[in-house]
Amino acid sequence: MDTHTLLIHVLLYVFLPLWGIAGFVDWCCHRATRIQETSGLKESLMHSVMGIQVGIPILICLLYRINVLVLLICLLAWVLHEAVAHWDVHFAAPRRHISIWEMHAHTYLGSLPLYMLAMILVINWPVMLDLISFNWQGQMQLVRVDVPHGGERYLPYYLTFMGLLCIAPYMEENLRCLRHYLKNRGEPA
Repeated sequence: MDTHTLLIHVLLYVFLPLWGIAGFVDWCCHRATRIQETSGLKESLMHSVMGIQVGIPILICLLYRINVLVLLICLLAWVLHEAVAHWDVHFAAPRRHISIWEMHAHTYLGSLPLYMLAMILVINWPVMLDLISFNWQGQMQLVRVDVPHGGERYLPYYLTFMGLLCIAPYMEENLRCLRHYLKNRGEPA
């Protein structure tokens, strides 16, 4: 197995699942601190925004060829994710207890997107050089890959994994926080 393929397998079978597992641990910590009664709907929605900010580039990288447009989307999403992550912790810290488990989950949730982005840049080094040298001609459209990374079955399995481990729990958190907000409208969370 060549290095290029090995790095792609590390992304697909180590980093991407770890990001989902860290998200689930984070959700468990939110539930344990009764987020709906402390920092409430606002923080819960920030979590969903951060998931979307990383989820969209992941899907794009799995379905499309890496070119300058894809790298720009990934870089922008990472910067925005970092901004919301800082805002999230700044908002939550005075309102609820953030356990050592949650801090560790945040470490993974913040570092894994950076590591994945760095690996994508290394794997696609010629495209990275095009990006920084402004050689963008012909690289500003999404072009589907012939065979999805990980094969035809990877994406459905990964989406099912993430749906069960992250999407469903965070939707439940949003609904739980929304119900509490509507029930106690006008009272601070």
